[in-house]
Amino acid sequence: MFRVYSNTRVIYGLCRALNNQISKRYQSSSSSTTTTTAAANVALEPNVSKMSMFSGHIKGAITNNLEFIRPENITPISMYQVLDSDGSIKEKSHTPNFTDEDLIKMYKDMTLLNVLDRILYESQRQGRISFYMTNFGEEATHIGSAAALNAKDLVYGQYREAGVLMYRGFKLHEFIDQCFGNARSSCKGVQMPVHYGSTDLSFVTISSTLATQMPQAVALNEMRPVLIEAMTLRVGHHSTSDDSSAYRSIDEVRSRDKRDNPSLRVRKYMYNRGCWNEEKDEQWTKDSQKMVMEAFANCEKTKRAPISTMFENIYDKMEPHLQRQMKEMKEHVRQNHDHFPLSLYEQSST
Repeated sequence: MFRVYSNTRVIYGLCRALNNQISKRYQSSSSSTTTTTAAANVALEPNVSKMSMFSGHIKGAITNNLEFIRPENITPISMYQVLDSDGSIKEKSHTPNFTDEDLIKMYKDMTLLNVLDRILYESQRQGRISFYMTNFGEEATHIGSAAALNAKDLVYGQYREAGVLMYRGFKLHEFIDQCFGNARSSCKGVQMPVHYGSTDLSFVTISSTLATQMPQAVALNEMRPVLIEAMTLRVGHHSTSDDSSAYRSIDEVRSRDKRDNPSLRVRKYMYNRGCWNEEKDEQWTKDSQKMVMEAFANCEKTKRAPISTMFENIYDKMEPHLQRQMKEMKEHVRQNHDHFPLSLYEQSST
């Protein structure tokens, strides 16, 4: 389901609010004559049919009443939906122009991501990796977005959009290596788990800082920025450090997941279309489980990156203060080697 906004509308709203604030402050502090003030107030009366134009193309009524717009007092923007809960196309003229092969790939990527999530989430609970965030309930927004982009389009993902990488061909071991932070992973353990990145797949490394998910929401439509807001339900907890039952009903989440689960709806649509069936689905379930478990076992055996890695690749050349810190760290580890499982790590070459 999608909501579409124009970014310019948001910017316009901010500009209008700021303009009103400035106007009110100016009026209250001005030493102008009563006539001038009265004239200004007349120009800003909410019932007066005056229009304002920003940037030459946005128009709106001017008012001097600053108010918060509350959701219960406005009509919500309609949400666009293609598939209903039975996997049927709601508007036949909007039937997607996918080949069977395209549809099967998207479904397999969504469900493979589910299997990967389940195994890595459980591995964190067992203490085998340090942190994880699942994608349950949001996988369709990842795969759908990735399928609509060109393969070389640059993506600025956020930390719950692994499906984009899955669709573009990121290997299972690449996901798992990154979460282990082992010597084979691209980040060598100096980045948080689930913060993936791939130069080859035009996917900018994920960051934990706020608002990094905004750039990929902006595209060009008739030479205007457009924001597409995908409305979905995050089924899992925010992360392995979170218990979402503290702020939402688990029963409600489970109920909505059974009704609106994106993978289930796509599967039903494929059944209706005739390109998938229960036998194929059962076999894929077994195959995907085996694929992830084999990749996990292989990644777990791979040694962690050398502990010196945390000081490397920060600058073009290692600065003196980092050299000093690395030397101090190595001396500390040498003196307290009984407390460090060095056999799990590759030895540093520096």
